[in-house]
Amino acid sequence: MRAILFPGQGSQYKGMGRGLFPAFPAETRLASDILGYDIEELCAQDPRRQLVQTQFTQPALYVVNAFHYQKQYAGAPPGFLAGHSLGEYNALLAAGAFDFETGLRLVQKRGELMAAASGGGMAAVIGLSAGELQSLLREGGYDDIDLANFNAPGQIVIAGKKESIEKVVEGFKAKDITIMPLAVSAPFHSRYMKPAAEAFAGFLKDFSFNPLRIPVIANATARPYEEEALVELLSTQIASSVRWVDSIRFLMGRGVEDYEEVGGSILSRMVKDIRAKCTPIMEEKVVLQAPVEHKPKVTLKAEPPSASIKYPSQEREPAARPKPVAEPNGTLATRLGSAAFREGHSVKYAYIAGAMYRGIASKELVVRMGRAKMIGYLGTGGMSLNEIEDNIKYIQSQLTQGEAYGMNLLHHLTDPVFEMKTVELYLKYGIQRIEAAAYMQMTESLVYYRLRGLRRGTGGEVVCDNKILAKVSRPEVAQAFMSPAPEKIIQKLLDKELVSQEQAELSKQVPMSHDICVEADSGGHTDGGVALVLLPSIQRLRKDIQVQQNYAQPIRVGLAGGIGTPQSAACAFVMGADFILTGSINQCTVEAGMSDEVKTMLQDINVQDTAYAPAGDMFEIGAKVQVLRKGVLFPARANKLYNLYQQYGSLEEIPEKTIRQIEKNYFKQSIADIWEQTRAYFTNRGEPEEIEKAEQNPRHKMALVFRWYFGYSSRAALAGDMEHKVNFQVHTGPALGAFNQWVKGTELERWQNRHADQVGARIMEEAALLLENTLKAIGKE
Repeated sequence: MRAILFPGQGSQYKGMGRGLFPAFPAETRLASDILGYDIEELCAQDPRRQLVQTQFTQPALYVVNAFHYQKQYAGAPPGFLAGHSLGEYNALLAAGAFDFETGLRLVQKRGELMAAASGGGMAAVIGLSAGELQSLLREGGYDDIDLANFNAPGQIVIAGKKESIEKVVEGFKAKDITIMPLAVSAPFHSRYMKPAAEAFAGFLKDFSFNPLRIPVIANATARPYEEEALVELLSTQIASSVRWVDSIRFLMGRGVEDYEEVGGSILSRMVKDIRAKCTPIMEEKVVLQAPVEHKPKVTLKAEPPSASIKYPSQEREPAARPKPVAEPNGTLATRLGSAAFREGHSVKYAYIAGAMYRGIASKELVVRMGRAKMIGYLGTGGMSLNEIEDNIKYIQSQLTQGEAYGMNLLHHLTDPVFEMKTVELYLKYGIQRIEAAAYMQMTESLVYYRLRGLRRGTGGEVVCDNKILAKVSRPEVAQAFMSPAPEKIIQKLLDKELVSQEQAELSKQVPMSHDICVEADSGGHTDGGVALVLLPSIQRLRKDIQVQQNYAQPIRVGLAGGIGTPQSAACAFVMGADFILTGSINQCTVEAGMSDEVKTMLQDINVQDTAYAPAGDMFEIGAKVQVLRKGVLFPARANKLYNLYQQYGSLEEIPEKTIRQIEKNYFKQSIADIWEQTRAYFTNRGEPEEIEKAEQNPRHKMALVFRWYFGYSSRAALAGDMEHKVNFQVHTGPALGAFNQWVKGTELERWQNRHADQVGARIMEEAALLLENTLKAIGKE
């Protein structure tokens, strides 16, 4: 049996494909049109020395690989296909997953996202097994290094932060271990590429794929692609190890004897080494497990449990219309969701007002919620430690009777010191609830917070004083929060004497978080997830982990994203949500820290009045935020800046007319002035390396200048500076538009009458009424 292999990045060279382009004139023209440059000139001549740059390398290799395969192998399909990293796209093309144009657009975006990543490095280690290499890295304390490529026996590529890679290279050379730094701009196929993988996952949603005609071995699993997992594997591949050794071992176990490499010999040498030194993988079949859909029964304590619910005709007047409620419907409304959640937090409703950055979820909002026996989280993102401390003091001076409240804790990938100082501040003031956001994995700060609140109760049970509300939009992140704290991090904390041995032991009996909030598409940073898909998947995951770990207390799974009306709240509880969390609708309340001018704009929006724009804090990788579109130009202008960043290599390359337009309309000042402000900002923060990097890398300088616009647009909105209204950046989702339509014609139509606690209570009471009426209607059938 035969397998055809496609090489990836590193196999490019000047002159590649020289004789192929004339044989495929239509495809060559199409590729040049899509890419915006002459693909034949790039591959054959490389006049501007761009072939080594990831955003050019990947499309070039894809095109040349495709032409090679079409010319040599199209008439004789093999038994299997495989590709190394980028080469996997050519394998999928050959298998019929997509056509040439679609594949090129995917590769173009992938290359751009991976090129935008920076701050890391890679190195090839020769002569060590994976186990030996991992032991050495562990002994050296290199916890931030990943094994990126398993290329051949004794040939493994590592990836990580640049300074860590440099230390490893120096240390290994001192031990006479062969290690070679690679000329790359980022730590590909490692945890540090997760933002790029997430952005690519969002991009993939616009594409559909065909069934595979030939089995393709996936780098991430070393097993054949399962069609339902194709999108997931394409996105995760960017941040996953390339398991090339196991891929070939799998093919060996399937009886493949003939391995033919398209257009090169790099992979052929690896295969020869693997076949000589490794045994085949013989299992019959490994299926990638997709989440099992879980449809919970609806159990409402006010009525007998119902195995299924039908919704009555909507010809009648919906019960969700807000009306004055003389006597609060305090029976079912206060029993929706999880009783354990309400009791654990001492709140009336299973309802949360979530954190919104820069204090939009303000101290006044948190206090108002607490006094109403509800819970709100302070939006600490963008605040200094002194600002956070002042807010804590205010809240604690107002809530003196044990009322519930919490603080936001944002993951700081590039500034773990600030994250730890924030946790230390929370522990200093006895903050017992935090909302953990933007986490992809557990960090030392997060584990420190959790463990410091563990103790034995009077009955010997484990008591968790420090509660973490984990906002997640991916099952693997949910799994990390549902699991006990990682032992490696615990050991670090023990070594630093930050936690006790008893706390370390107790941590094995509890998850990192008892409250998991599934975040579907929402205002601000968003993965665009669908609640109907995400919630059942993570509920099933919860069930499996609960059985596996045998926790004494159950994990609670709630829902956020798109909740702004009683109907949406009722749907969440019918799906089995233990609690709900709202965000956008609270931004347009009296207590919110947003400017009055923006609140007036927000009270009139509808569900179609939001748009997606680049995220300023993750500008280079194209991550998205959902923002206000009506009455502002920010989304269009932000996307224009990102397109310019994608199209040009420096500010100097942008046409002068475009620069003048940006300075006049977007920035309201010259780019030179903005650069001086940017220099001063990083100098004051003690980060001169950012300035040095920008001065050496024109594209990075362009990114920093463009990112200034995102900070300015947020500040203008928060200040309500109407002179700059068109540039307002306001994070919000369509849930607010739905809320506005619901309250139209009532006292809540004007934001001056909206109070966060009353809005929450009204939604819960009306959701309960809607469900009661639904059940009554079913009983009459």
